[in-house]
Formats: sequence, C-alpha cells, structure tokens
Amino acid sequence: MNQRKSDIRARVLDRRDALAPAERRRLSADITARILSLPACGRAQTVLAYSSFGSEFSTGAFIDAVLESGSTLVLPRVNRGTRQLDLYRVSNPKRELVPGTWGIAEPDPHVCPPVSPALVDMVLVPGVAFDRSGARIGYGAGYYDKLLVSCLALGGRPRTVAPTFGCQIVDAVPIEPHDVLVDHVVTESDCFPTPGG
Repeated sequence: MNQRKSDIRARVLDRRDALAPAERRRLSADITARILSLPACGRAQTVLAYSSFGSEFSTGAFIDAVLESGSTLVLPRVNRGTRQLDLYRVSNPKRELVPGTWGIAEPDPHVCPPVSPALVDMVLVPGVAFDRSGARIGYGAGYYDKLLVSCLALGGRPRTVAPTFGCQIVDAVPIEPHDVLVDHVVTESDCFPTPGG
C-alpha cells in the first residue's frame, strides 16, 4: 500500500511540477473562483486554509478573500514534537507569518491566538493526488488526517475542500482505515461533490 501511494505521489508531482508558473497562476485563479462559489464556503465563519509552497495550487487569493469576507482565517503550524498541526487565527498574513517547517510560511505563535479545531467550519485540504470519491494522497506525514480526526473527536464536522489542478486527479487512490475522505474536490474545470459531501 505504501509503495503504491509513493508511486502515485511521484508520478503526480512530476506532472504538477511540469506546469509553467503562468499556467499554475491561471489555474489557481479558476480554482479559487470555484471554491468561493461553494455554499459551504459562503456559510463558513471560521476557515482553515494553508500557505502554499512550490508548485501547489496558490492559496494567496483564497486567503485574501476569506479575510475580506469577514470570516475568521485560521492557518496551521506544524508541531514537530506532537507530529500534529496547531491552529492559529491570522488577521494579517504579511505581518503574522514566519518561515516554519520546510520553509513554509506559518503563524507566529507569539502574535497569533490559538484556535480549537472544534471551531473550524471549513478546511482547505492540501494534497498531491486525489480521485473523484474524495480520497487523497498527501505528502506522507498524515498531518491532515490526524487533524480531521481530532475535529470529529471534538464534536466538529467541518466541510473539507481539496483544491487541485486537473493533472493531479487519478482514477483511484488506495485508501487505508485511517484515511479521511474530503467532501469536495475542486479543479480548474470541475467540482466533484464526493459521496460524503
């Protein structure tokens, strides 16, 4: 199972990395517009996003839109001690983010207040590969699966939305019992409400 996931991860990362920067920007804008049109996004009062890096879907415009809407923006910080994500409210990304694990921008815990996962209404879920059923392959550390399980344990059930370029969609992602499916997979050309969504 791990080898199958590793093979898919490597193949899809190659496809994603091959996109030209201008193409990624254009596709990211299209994906952002589709996400913002989702009813779940319009209803969300507290939104967990993430800082994109490398060849990922660019989250910048989505983050700006959340702040402009008046919703509470939450961003994750990797806690390497617990191997989990700690959540913090961010009001001004330009001033409140610092380089974190792997060089990804994360909230500065000295200026950003912590937020309980139970308060989150919507989660923007990163990943490498997705299928139309909502199964995903991340980067291999399991941080988001743990986070979504903790939301459920605290009584929350945030809507989960996975932004992804069309080249990252595969026929089927192998899943394990601990994997958590996302509610919506959103590409530049489509939105797949998954069976749970």
